[in-house]
Amino acid sequence: MNSDQGGWRPGSNVSQFPRLNRLPKLPAGGATFVIVGFLVLLLAVTGLYTVGPEEQGVVLRFGKFVRRADPGLNFKLPFGLESVIKVPVQRQLKQEFGFRTESAGIRSRITTQGLGGESNMLTGDLNAAVVEWVVQYRVVDPMKYLFRVRNVDETLRDMSEAVMRAVVGDRSVNEVLTVGRQEVATLVEEKLQLLADQYENGIRIDQVVLKDAQPPDEVKDSFNKVNEAEQERDRLRNQAQSAYNKVIPEQRGQALKRVKEAEAYAVRRVEVARGEANRFNSVYNEYRKAPEVTRRRIYLETMARVLPKAGRKVVVDDDLRGILPLLNLDSPPASARKKDGQ
Repeated sequence: MNSDQGGWRPGSNVSQFPRLNRLPKLPAGGATFVIVGFLVLLLAVTGLYTVGPEEQGVVLRFGKFVRRADPGLNFKLPFGLESVIKVPVQRQLKQEFGFRTESAGIRSRITTQGLGGESNMLTGDLNAAVVEWVVQYRVVDPMKYLFRVRNVDETLRDMSEAVMRAVVGDRSVNEVLTVGRQEVATLVEEKLQLLADQYENGIRIDQVVLKDAQPPDEVKDSFNKVNEAEQERDRLRNQAQSAYNKVIPEQRGQALKRVKEAEAYAVRRVEVARGEANRFNSVYNEYRKAPEVTRRRIYLETMARVLPKAGRKVVVDDDLRGILPLLNLDSPPASARKKDGQ
């Protein structure tokens, strides 16, 4: 290989490389244009930023808060003079207690491994309960959210757990597991919001959802038996109350009916007695006016009531000397004649 071709020759220790063509020369003022373009590109890269539609930007200048940035394209001082922290103010955030969602979808997958310290609680009647809940919240003040409280998410978690334990500790296990679940969730939401306002962490509590509340696995069977016994007791009590409501009012009604009947009978007897007394007084007054006429009338009325009941009637004249032929004592009575005829 020839040396002018830049190759290697035997016996030679010098390597020659092929010659490179020279770079094209920039036109007059081209270097300035490149430098300016590079600076403009660097300025755009380090100065322009975008805030999402559900976010709000917090602009810091040397670590100090200077302003807030609305959604859209914004500008800040380049070259690291200002920095931006984007806070989701329109997005609903949540914290889970006693469980974690590993994957969300049609079939969500959750786990409770190693989370017993969050969910195990002691109720007011000294019973154990496993409570799982979710706190849903929003950031309403990014400034307070970022700078008022250190580690605001961890602080909110500690606050939620403390409030839930305090509310559960004031109620019985039956209230926590059954009828009082909604009341517990509502009260925790109210107290947690008051605590967040006191801390000024810029958070608004949207909802506290009591996902699950049940006894520990070790005592679940015994607890279920107790619940079944209480349900049976309530059923028998309701049956007894139903029988009581059916019989007692009926007997009370019968007693009231008897009392009213007795009162009506007493009123009727009193009125009848008063009427008889008034009639007797009126008769007596008439008798005093004409005693002979009244005496005869009373005699006739009495005889009219008595004579129909007499079996045999004998009318004797005052001038009659003997009455034996008239009485016909030898003839048997009508009843004896009927028996003989038979």
